[in-house]
Amino acid sequence: MKKILTIIAITCITIKGMLLINGCAATSEIQAKSGAQLWGENCLRCHNAPSPADYSDAQWATIGNHMKVRASLTSDEITKVIEFLQSAN
Repeated sequence: MKKILTIIAITCITIKGMLLINGCAATSEIQAKSGAQLWGENCLRCHNAPSPADYSDAQWATIGNHMKVRASLTSDEITKVIEFLQSAN
């Protein structure tokens, strides 16, 4: 019985790991989007976004890292958004 429970636990952990890895991979459709597109689709759906000129490049980087977690964005997505906002300054 103990052996069966161990096998089940290992199987569950393996499946969760596989789902986590696949869930974090950005699709080619998302990878092809610009920072402006990602900003419009993600940031503006929850709140009125401030003007890119309202914050410095360093502030946008901090805001971006915070919103990465809050909006469940990938590292690639948030990098594109931050670069867009910094270039619009």
